[in-house]
Amino acid sequence: MENIWLARAKRLQAIASTGLHYTKDEFDRERYREIADIAHAMLADLGNVPIARIEGLVSEFAKGYATPKVDVRGALIEDGKILLVREKSDGKWALPGGFADIGRSASENVARELQEEAGLSVSVRSLYAVRHMAKSPYEPDARDFYKLFFLCDREGAGEPAAGHETIDVAFFARTHLPELSMARVIPSDIEAAFAFHEGANPSVIFD
Repeated sequence: MENIWLARAKRLQAIASTGLHYTKDEFDRERYREIADIAHAMLADLGNVPIARIEGLVSEFAKGYATPKVDVRGALIEDGKILLVREKSDGKWALPGGFADIGRSASENVARELQEEAGLSVSVRSLYAVRHMAKSPYEPDARDFYKLFFLCDREGAGEPAAGHETIDVAFFARTHLPELSMARVIPSDIEAAFAFHEGANPSVIFD
């Protein structure tokens, strides 16, 4: 679970963002702006990064009601192994996925991510987990996320191939996983995929 001060700073940032969007009173705008400045300073201190970087992470600040971002991930399991991609950004491995694009359903986003990051066409079989990033041991982030995990099946022929955001793609046994990109996926996400795939846990995991 994330640091309590990180959680509080993110909550203050969300309140300020929503307040600045809806308020018509100039005095309230000044107060919300001050709350936002304090929240951004707290997040910058906690992450040891410049305030400008924190402000840049929240592209929709004060543009509507503040809600969590949605991250989608796809698990493709074949012959007792799971497909992972090696991220260009940090050189570590993760389930294919990323931010959901507006205009596509969750399953459409997952299928697109598998195509772009692993070069495979898939059908999306089932949702197996919904996680709040802040409630699990992912690497800390100034943004708030819901993470949706889906089981997928390969469609058609073709071999896995890295995309423009990945540098490698391969299948791994659950007992021989590579170094994971812990901001994107943690071991329990992969174990949950195997459990759902094998019928050991038929219910969707959520928190």
